[in-house]
Amino acid sequence: MSDRWVPATPQEQSAMDVLAGVRAFSDAMERMHSGMKGDMDMNATDVAALRLMIMREQQGRAVSPHEVAKHLRISTASTTKLLDRLTASGHLRRQPHPLDRRARIVVLTDEARTAFYRHFGARLGAMRGVVMQYDEQELDVIARFLSEMGTAMDPDV
Repeated sequence: MSDRWVPATPQEQSAMDVLAGVRAFSDAMERMHSGMKGDMDMNATDVAALRLMIMREQQGRAVSPHEVAKHLRISTASTTKLLDRLTASGHLRRQPHPLDRRARIVVLTDEARTAFYRHFGARLGAMRGVVMQYDEQELDVIARFLSEMGTAMDPDV
């Protein structure tokens, strides 16, 4: 393990402040997702699967059961149980892949989408309010920073 980093320059102190902000943001996100877990009577893996589905839907990407397993780092057997549970609870449905009828994809139901936005809607609005305080160039830098941080934290994504 490396020694604790002690900032020696103003830039290093600013970097330390940014990393502290990232940790605080990550903690706030975790608390927000924990609240959803309790409100929707789900476990952490169920909520993580729904978050993946929301993110991929916003990107216009289909999600295969294999992608769910890889993203959550769980076995295919665990993924099958998870998908069965979320299908039975009305959050997901399985359907044929639009380009390969032999393959299957999973999609959010309208009920899941409604529950997600009911739980997160006010918070998403508050976050949008914060984001809109920045100009385009600042937002470009922030978006690049967050993307690069995500890659640094999880290079497999």
